[in-house]
Amino acid sequence: MKLESVPFATVNWDRIPIEEHAGERGNVRSRTFSANDLRVRMVEYSPGYVADHWCSKGHVVLCVRGEILSHHQDGSVHAIREGMVYIVGDNDVPHRSASEHGASLFIVD
Repeated sequence: MKLESVPFATVNWDRIPIEEHAGERGNVRSRTFSANDLRVRMVEYSPGYVADHWCSKGHVVLCVRGEILSHHQDGSVHAIREGMVYIVGDNDVPHRSASEHGASLFIVD
């Protein structure tokens, strides 16, 4: 990851509007800060959330609260618990998330 052409910024998440998206089950509430090619998000998964698509984008994901399961298209599943990080590169492995009890995530991509 190169953070070129990204000016210094502070982010007050309370001032960024919440976007809501339905999953296959449950929903996602997120706030997004973007600067050129950088996207930083605070994301909340509802209890019972299951993503409605496979993702091939690279991410650095910190689980701030709760637990998610990262399902990979090859059938493997990885638990990411509070305080853990997962990292996946662009086009590395198609993945999608689920959360039984809900979770808060900080995501950089």
